[in-house]
Amino acid sequence: MWKQNFLFRHNEAVPLKESENELFHDTDPALDSAGLKLEKFLSVWVQGDGEEAPEAYTNIYVRTATLDFNKRAGFLQPLQGRSHQIKQMLTPGQKAFLKEWLQKTSPQAWESSEDHFRALFED
Repeated sequence: MWKQNFLFRHNEAVPLKESENELFHDTDPALDSAGLKLEKFLSVWVQGDGEEAPEAYTNIYVRTATLDFNKRAGFLQPLQGRSHQIKQMLTPGQKAFLKEWLQKTSPQAWESSEDHFRALFED
């Protein structure tokens, strides 16, 4: 299975260079948010058929996350995979970025994807 992660600041249309795994790997779960200066993020996981390169994009999952960079503590919410949730969580700019990246990375995988997958990136 091919997979790719995009980690966006909450309302930004361009993802960070770091993935969810890289940014949250050495953090502790925040037991209480008191005293934390939390920044909001949106983590997007795209899966597809194939190993090295996608042959078709098959699934997308999105979750919210928060992180206090100074205290290295944060929250990762459960992954959401329902179409209506994903459409509500992604901003128009994030949808546009993802659609362009997926089309550019593998036009064949984009064309081989189901209509319901491609529809997630429409406004």
